[in-house]
Amino acid sequence: MTTKYYAPHGGHPPQTDLLTDRAIFTEAYAVIPKGVMRDIVTSYFPHWQKTRGWILARPLSGFAETFSQTIMEVEPGGGSTNPEPDPSAEAALFVVEGALRLALDGKTHDMKPGGLAFIPAAEKWSVRNESKEHARFHWIRKAFEFVDGLGAPPSFVVNEQDVAPIPMPGTNGTWATTRFVDPSDLRYDMHVTIVTFEPGGTIPFAETHVMEHGLYVLEGKAVYRLNGDWVEVEAGDFMWLRAFCPQACYAGGPGASAICSTRT
Repeated sequence: MTTKYYAPHGGHPPQTDLLTDRAIFTEAYAVIPKGVMRDIVTSYFPHWQKTRGWILARPLSGFAETFSQTIMEVEPGGGSTNPEPDPSAEAALFVVEGALRLALDGKTHDMKPGGLAFIPAAEKWSVRNESKEHARFHWIRKAFEFVDGLGAPPSFVVNEQDVAPIPMPGTNGTWATTRFVDPSDLRYDMHVTIVTFEPGGTIPFAETHVMEHGLYVLEGKAVYRLNGDWVEVEAGDFMWLRAFCPQACYAGGPGASAICSTRT
């Protein structure tokens, strides 16, 4: 089975388009819809070649506190041999389009859509696009929080197709979560998961928890309840939720919806 997820391609809308969009920024949450991920809002990064990115979240007063998340777009032949400037930062890479060659822990991994790599702090790694098409992936970064007696978490590379989703209790499989890390393994202080909903599936209560959230809609559409507001989202949209922001959702159909969830 081939994974097909939404990834931005940039460009600009015509002058005839209305500027009204679903983008919103509040003290409790933000929605960055796919329609605003254009060429003019991309960023470039030191030591990266033929690469640009859409920064979706970063530690900033009044915004994300614990993590950054960027959609990286790497042209053929592009990449970096020195990607991470901060030795205290751990990272997760999640591929949504194209192919990416990752060198990590003395091994080479050819990643495709649905592929996730966890990279511990201070680990040497590099990435390169050896294909003839653009590669697009999420780069999630967080300062590692050391706990005496637990040690550092090991690196790993996996594809979601090799991880069985876990149905949530009492949902008959309409709500399931693909977990790449065992929640009881406390060496990992951030988690990236894939949450899937069949049409009509729902989170039937307002989740209110200490974890800060980044949510990227990989496919489908849904209606989210965020801090008392109902917000429509679709494939390509990103949501940031501060800690304790109440959240719930309904899947909109007609097909399945999938969300890439970052919890820190």
